[in-house]
Amino acid sequence: MGEGTLINLGQHKGEEEQGQGNRKGVFFLLSVSSLSSLSVCSQRLKDEIAEVTNEIDNLGITEERKSMQRNKQMAMGRKKFNMDPKKGIRFLIDSSLLKNTSNDIAQFLYKGEGLNKTAIGDYLGERDDFNIEVLHAFLELHEFTDLNLVQALRQFLWSFRLPGEAQKIDRMMEAFALRYCRCNPGVFQSTDTCYVLSFAVIMLNTSLHNPNVKDKPSVQRFTAMNRGINDGGDLPEELLRNLYDSIKNEPFKIPEDDGNDLTHTFFNPDREGWLLKLGGRVKTWKRRWFILTDNCLYYFEYTTDKEPRGIIPLENLSIREVDDSKKPNCFELFISDHKDQVIKACKTEADGRVVEGNHTFYRISAPTAEEKDEWINSIKAAISKDPFYEMLAARKKKVSSLKGL
Repeated sequence: MGEGTLINLGQHKGEEEQGQGNRKGVFFLLSVSSLSSLSVCSQRLKDEIAEVTNEIDNLGITEERKSMQRNKQMAMGRKKFNMDPKKGIRFLIDSSLLKNTSNDIAQFLYKGEGLNKTAIGDYLGERDDFNIEVLHAFLELHEFTDLNLVQALRQFLWSFRLPGEAQKIDRMMEAFALRYCRCNPGVFQSTDTCYVLSFAVIMLNTSLHNPNVKDKPSVQRFTAMNRGINDGGDLPEELLRNLYDSIKNEPFKIPEDDGNDLTHTFFNPDREGWLLKLGGRVKTWKRRWFILTDNCLYYFEYTTDKEPRGIIPLENLSIREVDDSKKPNCFELFISDHKDQVIKACKTEADGRVVEGNHTFYRISAPTAEEKDEWINSIKAAISKDPFYEMLAARKKKVSSLKGL
């Protein structure tokens, strides 16, 4: 082997070593580049995770806010309903808290959370076609199957307060009788029978448990009162006795209104203002703040008082102008058919005791003749007659006329 050969081999070896060095450099550069890309990807991934986490957190806050807003609107809707049932329902529908269907509204009224029982009764008794649909849907939520009439009435009358308007009561009791007869076919000959007997039971409850009623009806009188109401025939005496005993042993419970009932009662009165009232036993004139609302006249010692000093239910009362030598612009509340009968009312004594009133008439003086006329007109519009007896007589007359056909 010559010298040239040795040189060529050395050159080749040197080039090989140089190539290996170049490859190492390239590998090193690739490694650095890969690590840099990996770091960028890792940071990007961290940023994306942080962004998603932030969105989840914000989503939770948003849902919580939505829930809080919904609860606030629902509470506002209930308050609006308690002050004006139709406006309250409209607000809840416009706020997407209620569907504009009779079933959804009936469910809302049936649950009754935070709702005033009087307002529920007023809404259910309205004569609009849609309100009547709601009334029937409301009754569908009551299950009366295998309940006797008193048990069913207890359940029904606990879910609201009967309004004072005769036509409203009539519609509600018609719907009740229809639902009861559907749940208990064969108990009565017709819904008219159920309707008449339901009123008889309600009146029996008043007669047996109202302290102002001195002449308590016996079971014999109750049975005699309801002869011939079953499409001309008599109901089983045992059925009537059981209903009588049930009411005698346990009166109907009147539901308490949820929330501050007095606040609701006096929030939107028919009329209010200062008047002078003549005392009952002691004939002195006292200045009182009067509020007319819900067919009652309330009077307070001060406008800031939370509890009234007296309550005068206007049911079956009459009103007239009177001349008084000591005070001008006077009018009286009285019982037209029974001049010496004490008016059913109550008052709060100075020591806090609530006692029955002792007025056979209430004489009141207004500051001006104009205010006197306005009070008289407002009270006349609010005076209500007990509708039960008239409605029962009308229905019995209807049953008798059908029997004669």
